[in-house]
Amino acid sequence: MLDKPTILVIEDDLAIRRGIVDALKFKGFRVLEAGNGTDGLHLARTAAYDLLLLDLALPEISGLMILRQIRILMPTQPIIILTAKGNESDRVAGLQAGADDYVVKPFSVLELLARIEAVLRRCPARPRPLTRFRLGPRIIDFERREILGDDHREELSERETELLSYLVTHRGRAVARDELLANVWRLDPQGVSTRTIDMHVARLREKLRDTGDAPEILLTVRGKGYMFQDAEPEPLE
Repeated sequence: MLDKPTILVIEDDLAIRRGIVDALKFKGFRVLEAGNGTDGLHLARTAAYDLLLLDLALPEISGLMILRQIRILMPTQPIIILTAKGNESDRVAGLQAGADDYVVKPFSVLELLARIEAVLRRCPARPRPLTRFRLGPRIIDFERREILGDDHREELSERETELLSYLVTHRGRAVARDELLANVWRLDPQGVSTRTIDMHVARLREKLRDTGDAPEILLTVRGKGYMFQDAEPEPLE
């Protein structure tokens, strides 16, 4: 891993948070931080990060609620929870809600760093986005923002490019509309209409010539969202 990952730290105890942030920065990690549940949930939904370090006992919005919501939005996001010593029920609830690991307070910096490194190692590596690839008779070029076919060329808007890139990167998995709002539009999905996503998908299908009664490239997964077909695109130099 050439670049150190970004860690999002959500912890209300200032002294503990400062110690964690300083230790992570000393080790070369990029760090985002929040001191309460409201700010933490907003960052967790809209920021770009590689691992979430989450205290369960937060003011305003509980860490367990944040964990559950992020698991819906980003099913593969690595998450480590921080719990108080002896609070077994919190640890069990956190693991059942989808946490990858937990650290019990008080903890040593060395233990925390070791657990972060272990979770990052065993969690699936995020697929690198393709920049230019062939899909059947089409060439999709994200750098030039265009789709080339045998007899046509379609330009892509910036948002269409980001949306298609995200779906291609996560191909073979149903991606929820809320996940797309959080990761492509960088919007808090709560209370936001997802109709704009449907409209962008419809335009992409037109440009991909995928507009039949049963689309074959951008699939609608009922009750879930959208999925780019799981066929492997052919990368181009």
